[in-house]
Amino acid sequence: MIDLEIPIGKRTRSYRFFEMLPAICSYGAIILLIVLSFVNPLLAAAYLLLVIMTMLTKAVLIAYHTIRGRSNSEKAQKIHWTGRLMELEDPVASYDRREATATKASMREFGAHAHMENLRLMAAAPDTFPRPSEVYNAVIVAAYNEGYDVLGPTLQSVLDTTYDKQHLIIVIAYEKRGGPAMKKTAQRLQREFGDKFFAFHIVEHPDDIPDEVIGKGGNITYAGKFLADWVPTIGIDYKDVIITTLDSDNRPHATYFDYVTYEYIVHEDRKHLSYQPISLFLNNIWDVPAPMRVIATGNSFWNIISSMRPHTLRNFASHSQPMDALVEMDFWSTRTIVEDGHQYWRSYFYFNGNYSVTPIFAPIYQDAVMSNTYIKTLKAQFVQLRRWAYGASDVPYVATRVFSRKRNVPFFEGFARFIRLLDGHVTLATVAILVAFGGWIPLLINSEAARNSVVVHQLPDTISIVQRVAMIGLFITVFLSFKMLPPRPERYKRHRSIFMLAQWVLMPITAVAYNAAAALYSQGRLAVGRYLDKFDVTEKATIDSVSKEKAKRQQAKAGVKQK
Repeated sequence: MIDLEIPIGKRTRSYRFFEMLPAICSYGAIILLIVLSFVNPLLAAAYLLLVIMTMLTKAVLIAYHTIRGRSNSEKAQKIHWTGRLMELEDPVASYDRREATATKASMREFGAHAHMENLRLMAAAPDTFPRPSEVYNAVIVAAYNEGYDVLGPTLQSVLDTTYDKQHLIIVIAYEKRGGPAMKKTAQRLQREFGDKFFAFHIVEHPDDIPDEVIGKGGNITYAGKFLADWVPTIGIDYKDVIITTLDSDNRPHATYFDYVTYEYIVHEDRKHLSYQPISLFLNNIWDVPAPMRVIATGNSFWNIISSMRPHTLRNFASHSQPMDALVEMDFWSTRTIVEDGHQYWRSYFYFNGNYSVTPIFAPIYQDAVMSNTYIKTLKAQFVQLRRWAYGASDVPYVATRVFSRKRNVPFFEGFARFIRLLDGHVTLATVAILVAFGGWIPLLINSEAARNSVVVHQLPDTISIVQRVAMIGLFITVFLSFKMLPPRPERYKRHRSIFMLAQWVLMPITAVAYNAAAALYSQGRLAVGRYLDKFDVTEKATIDSVSKEKAKRQQAKAGVKQK
């Protein structure tokens, strides 16, 4: 049996070294600029320019992938996935009909040529592929202490999808530590939605299971094991079930389950695949403060970009995976607070490297961070980002399996993935800081030597020019962000749209104060062995709860004044 687990307690020396490596590289990259500035400002300038030119090249590619990714998402959302899925039920007749009626216009549809090829292959080998009528989708909705106002719309969005509800199995996986109110909410959801799906279960996750960190992984794994016991009792095979995990505020696109089921059926190696939608943090984007809007939009675009780079695509937040694979792997890790990204590596090593993530260009909409007060919201955003940045804990997990005589994946393939993983975390932690402040460091630290070097003296101006070139990417982001926005709520006047444009001046600040700082914090904790072993649930406030909280504070102030 392959050991897939993250160690608990004392680590080996090699594991501890690789736990420290992200922080060594990130803090080292910043310290190196300072040291070079003392030794030789020209070397410091060369080092900084190399970093910036590398990032400028990446920025160009990012802009390209952003445009293409957004285009693919728009096209995919317009496809009648229910119709395509139903055509797989009788691929011979569907292929003949498509071939006879195909036009240039119809073949220009998103994935039209691939669909024809899928029908041809299914018609040639009908026993190799399941039929849509044989496949079920199980949806595990993870909850902690969220109220009905958060979970109700999520269940409604699942109900509003175009997929056959008699092939949808719903599991509300809630935490016992969420208290009696959470249990009542789960029971209310079961009463109101229970008869609208093939099956509806509520599963309470105990809070005293050994060797589990306090987090989502243990909760959804407990629910997954419940499904593993229940599914065979109704005569369904594991291989005919796709499991999708949703957070409490996730709202899948109307075609999501049709789209996922289609992709699951047409891939012969389906057991070794997972399916990753584009997470868009747009549910409440009009309501959250400006810094959160910038961060949420940036994260949304990064997910769009990732969908265009299948070789680097990883599991993130909500995703889908075949049940037979999950049962074999014992579901998700219960020892990490970043079970979503870690699931990629867990699957990759379990299947000896024969594992990949298939992009689903239909989105799942999520909430941007919002708490009941402005200060709490700012804090909650940092807490969420530091949790995501704790994905650096995958570096030792991957390294000790790649740099091992017992490795079960090809070395160079595994090494390339390891380098990309490490580079991503180091880039997140350092580049914003180096770009924002790096140009002034040689001048401030070694001003006398800098005066004798034109290159060093002009470094801030040079970086400024590069930043202006990079602004092209920002303009693309701003333009596309406006196209992605949901309709402006009636409670906001038109001038709110002006603030949605002006907010982008905060981007350099959020990049340093949130993204880079959160990454450095998480990597620092990992390096000194102060592990983040508790999933700090992001509060899911709504505009109504915020209004009620404001009203309470105003009443309290009024009461104090009267006294």
